[in-house]
Amino acid sequence: MKLKSPEFENNQFIPDKFTCEGEDINPELFIEGLPTGARSLALIVEDPDSIKGNWVHWVVYNIAPVTRIGENSIPGKEGINDFGRKSYGGPCPLSGTHRYLFRLYALDAILDLKEGLTKFELERSIENRVLARAELIGLYQKKNKNK
Repeated sequence: MKLKSPEFENNQFIPDKFTCEGEDINPELFIEGLPTGARSLALIVEDPDSIKGNWVHWVVYNIAPVTRIGENSIPGKEGINDFGRKSYGGPCPLSGTHRYLFRLYALDAILDLKEGLTKFELERSIENRVLARAELIGLYQKKNKNK
């Protein structure tokens, strides 16, 4: 399975539009090679370079097995991010260039979980349900240090 975006290539910079310096909306994502038997998808977006450790930007699950996640969309049930919200929170590093990992999981089930769970709760729930996984890495460095 592969995860791509028309907005940025793997290991390239994420456009401002999808960050705290822009519209702060999720970028469009394309999914290739969904495995047979996938009943749902889960997506976790996080920044492993945060000074506070891994910073979670988006947790979404029970996404229908689709080949496209639209820009500025809510494709499934949302968990809570480290901003304390059930939504996408775009890149907004305090300093330097950070990596943003978009991790997609194809699952063999639709999850019976409450909305607002954490990344760790989702990871525990999908542990034995992953049929395939894909990752897309975007980079970002703030231009305006006052935002």
